[in-house]
This record gives sequence, C-alpha cells and structure tokens, in this order.
Amino acid sequence: MGFIKFLGTAGARFVMLTQLRASGGIWIKFNEENILIDPGPGSLVRALNSKPKLQPQKLSGLILTHKHLDHSNDINLMIEAMTEGGFKKRGLLFAPSDALGKGGVIFDYLLDFPEKITLLKKGKFKIGSFEFEVPSAMVHPVETYGLKFRMGKFLVSLITDTEYFEDLVDYYKADILIINVVFLEKRKGVQHLCLEEAEKLISSIKPQKVILTHFGMTMLRAKPHILEESLSKKLGIEVKSAYDGMRLDF
Repeated sequence: MGFIKFLGTAGARFVMLTQLRASGGIWIKFNEENILIDPGPGSLVRALNSKPKLQPQKLSGLILTHKHLDHSNDINLMIEAMTEGGFKKRGLLFAPSDALGKGGVIFDYLLDFPEKITLLKKGKFKIGSFEFEVPSAMVHPVETYGLKFRMGKFLVSLITDTEYFEDLVDYYKADILIINVVFLEKRKGVQHLCLEEAEKLISSIKPQKVILTHFGMTMLRAKPHILEESLSKKLGIEVKSAYDGMRLDF
C-alpha cells in the first residue's frame, strides 16, 4: 500500500535556521504514487539520503500547504527534480494562489515544467490513485490549507500551521491525526498551535493514533518523547512525537 515518511520535523524559524530538526517535509508513497508535502530547506538532500533512497524524479505530485519558507524553500528544486530539469513534462503541483505570481515562491520559468498546476483550496483532488481533500482554510498569516486523505482503511488528517478554531474538530476527524505543534504554551498573537490546544483537538476528535510534529524550541526543550508518554496516558490514545526520518507503514 505505502507509507508516510517525515523528512523533517522542524517548526518555527530558529529550529529551521539551526537545523536542530530537519525541515524536508512529508513524503507519501501510495500504491504507485509518490507525493511530497511542503518541501522546506534540505528536502532534496533528506530525500536522497533516506534509506532506502527516495527518488525525486519519481514524484507524482507536490503539495504546498502554504508559502512560508520552512514549508516551501525547496519547492523550485523539487519541481526541477520531478521533471528532470524540465526535460520531462510530468507531475502535478498543488499550491495556494499566493504562492504563485508576484509575491509568490515559485519561479515563473518553472510554471510550464509540471504536467499541471492546480490552485489549492477547499475541495477534493487527485494525484493518480491518491485522492486528498482540503476540508478548510487555516487561520494563518498567509493562505494555508490542511489536508485529509486515505491510506488503505485509515483516514489521515494533517493539521498544518494554524491558530486554533473550533471547526478544526469537525473538519479534521480521522483515524490518524498529524498535528503541527510549534509551542509548548500559547503565545499570544502568533497563529500556531500549542500543546494544550493539540490536546484539546485530540480529546475531541478521538483518533486511533496521533503524530505530533513541526516542533519549535519550547517543544524541543520539553522533550517530545516525554510529552508523548504523558499525553498517551492522560488521553488513552496512542500519541507519538515524530522524529526526522520516522516512517509509518500501511
């Protein structure tokens, strides 16, 4: 069937800039499709150094949840890799409207390289046999979208960078929940989730399994492997903190 592999688990600028955690994005293998979500700094290197090696020229599609550099820095590099330098017009690209054109992060000369570019927005989409849904826009300084998709019998939700809002519970109900948790405690005026808000989401959604990722410094200092044990016991739900290179097989 496939797997989900974390090419990086860095969140917030300092962790990304120091590479205390890598920032390569999330690679999904589903049947014959290879999909890369949010190729941040080092994505190409992380893919090529994976064991077994991940081959960017075999990518079926790229999904950009938003244009911030920790999610998009290697997007142009990965478009080049997916299309073998533009010599093979192949692969699909999904990106928010503000990631394209003036003020965007995708170079104009690359726009003709993929087979198709689709604006990411609320709706349902396909990359070959891989189907995914955008249930809602997120609350974030730039245009940002969460994702929902099926891996065999498991429904998977990715809650990317966002401020907490009540409808997250209804939009992202799933068997496996991946949550970007940047802060240990709420930081006023910064539109990222903290651990308390993640706990609130988990207890309301009640998934079978939770993966915490995209950690800022306060989360790293608190030791995510200790936090996962505490949350698992408290909620009675399997909670795992992602690490660089972590792979979930389906």
